[in-house]
Amino acid sequence: MQPNIRDFYQAVNPSETLNVANEADRKLYIDFSSVRGGEIIEELRDNITYYSPDEPTCALFTGHIGCGKSTELLRLKKDLEADGFHVVYFESSEDLDMADVDIGDVLLAIAQRVGNSIEALKLAQPNIFRELLQKAERLLLTEIDIPQAEMNVPGVGSVGYNLDDGVSLAMGIGKITVRAKNDSMLRDRLNAFLGPQKNRLLEAINKELLEPAIAQLKQQGKKGLVVIMDNLDRVDNRPKSHGRPQQEYLFIDQSDCFTGLRCHTLYTMPLALKFSGEYGHLTQRYTEDPRVLSMVPVQREDGSESEEGMALLQQMVLARAFPDLAEGDRFAQLTQVFESEAVMDRLCRASGGHVRDLLRLD
Repeated sequence: MQPNIRDFYQAVNPSETLNVANEADRKLYIDFSSVRGGEIIEELRDNITYYSPDEPTCALFTGHIGCGKSTELLRLKKDLEADGFHVVYFESSEDLDMADVDIGDVLLAIAQRVGNSIEALKLAQPNIFRELLQKAERLLLTEIDIPQAEMNVPGVGSVGYNLDDGVSLAMGIGKITVRAKNDSMLRDRLNAFLGPQKNRLLEAINKELLEPAIAQLKQQGKKGLVVIMDNLDRVDNRPKSHGRPQQEYLFIDQSDCFTGLRCHTLYTMPLALKFSGEYGHLTQRYTEDPRVLSMVPVQREDGSESEEGMALLQQMVLARAFPDLAEGDRFAQLTQVFESEAVMDRLCRASGGHVRDLLRLD
C-alpha cells in the first residue's frame, strides 16, 4: 500500500498540533502514558471533575517544548467537555509578547478569552472593569501623545468605547491590548498602570466575569468553567527591569494572581523552573507540584533499548503514513516509507524520544 506522500508530509508537520476532538487527528494520536510515568491528563481531569468540581483549582503543566503538551491539553479539554464543563483553551503566544510579559497581560488575556467564549451569556455591566479600562484608555491616548487615529487596529477599531453602548467586555479589552502587544512603550505604560491595580483587576475578573458566568453556566446544566492557558512555558527568561528573571517573576512572585482566579485554571510552565534554585519557593505557592510530561524513553538507564517506548514512537510515525490501517497492519507497510526497519529505529533513537524532533527527522 503506497502512502500519499503529500498527506504524509503534512501529517508529520511538527508545527501542527493534534486535536483529538477531530476524527482525522484522532487516527494519528498515540497514547504514550504507559511509558511516561502515568496518566497525567487523567489525574488533572479527576482533580477537577471528581475531587474539586465546585472549588477552584490551579495546576501547572510542563515539559520540553514540542514533547506533546498541547496535544495532551486538547485531549484534556475534550474529556472535560464530555464531563459537562465549559472549557476555554487558548495559546497565550497569540495574545502576549513572550519576550515581555507582565501579570496584567496574563489577567487581561484570560478575561478577554473568557469574555469571548461566554459572549452569549447576559452578564451584568462590569463596573470595576469599565473604570479600569477607561483609565487605561486615557493613559494610552494622553500620556503617550499618540493620535486617536493611530490607535485604530484592523478588525478591532478605535480604542474609544463605552460598555453601556453594547461593546462587549472582551472587545473593550481587545481594543487596548492588541495595540499594546505590538508597541513596547505602550505596553510598559499599560503594565505600569495595571501592576499596582492587580488586586483590583483580579477582583473585577472574579466578581464581574468568572463568578456570574459560572452561575449562569450551571443554570444551563454545565458543571463549571475551566481555563487552559497554553504556551506560557515559552515565556522568555530575560531579566525584568527590576532584575528578577521573567519566569520566576511571573510564576513565583505573581503566583497569587495565578491561583486567585475563581475558576479551574491550568497553565503551562517553563521547564527551566523545575531545575531553578527557586523551585522550592514555587512549590510552596501552589497546592500541587507541577505535572511534568516526560520524553518518550528510547533507552533504559543500563543502556538497553526501551522496547515499549520505541514501539510507540514507531506507531506514531506509521500512523501518519497509514492512518486508516489497524495498528498491527502498519508494520507490514513499513518499507513503503523507510528503506528498512533499522532506518526507522535509528531515527527514533536519534530523536531521543522527543516527539517534535522525530517528526522533523521524518
